[in-house]
Amino acid sequence: MQGKEIDKLSKIIAKLPSLGARSSRRIVLHLLKKKDTTLLSLIEALQNVADHIKQCPICGNYDTQEPCAICADHTRDAEVICVVQDVADLWAMERVGLYRGQYHILGGILSALDGVTPEDLNIASLFKRLNQGTIKEVILALPATIDGQITSHYLLSRLKEMPLKITTLAQGIPIGAELDYMDDGTIQLALSARKEL
Repeated sequence: MQGKEIDKLSKIIAKLPSLGARSSRRIVLHLLKKKDTTLLSLIEALQNVADHIKQCPICGNYDTQEPCAICADHTRDAEVICVVQDVADLWAMERVGLYRGQYHILGGILSALDGVTPEDLNIASLFKRLNQGTIKEVILALPATIDGQITSHYLLSRLKEMPLKITTLAQGIPIGAELDYMDDGTIQLALSARKEL
């Protein structure tokens, strides 16, 4: 039998992706055993994130500054923008270290099943950025899933009206895969062999 505080913490941790009730109980037990070295450090780190991390008003990335470090970096190519589903995809692209342009995070993908429409995504802000006229290439780096492809086709239909080079990642990424789960070599190959749409 565990106390209500431990039970509450277990239930909160179980809500995290890829964790269930058993895993969350093991994590809580580990944190309690390592209270001085791990639990207190985790509490401090979580509080720092809650107090200082903001969402970039330009691309949607998380950072302590506005705009984020990527958007504020003037050494990056301001003429190329890579459209990704989520922040995890941006992190995956940055982990590879090959891409040096800007990003735009949609915050999801279109899904008829889940009721996600274009209005639910950061599509209007993408076109606001594109209408400023500085972007010359848009890379669609969306998941190779059915919903990802539907989102890419939707964006492509709207982007075709604009004087832009539109590319997508090469098909080295398997159907149904997401960038966050790809190894660095696969992402690097897909990015370097992207094709124009």
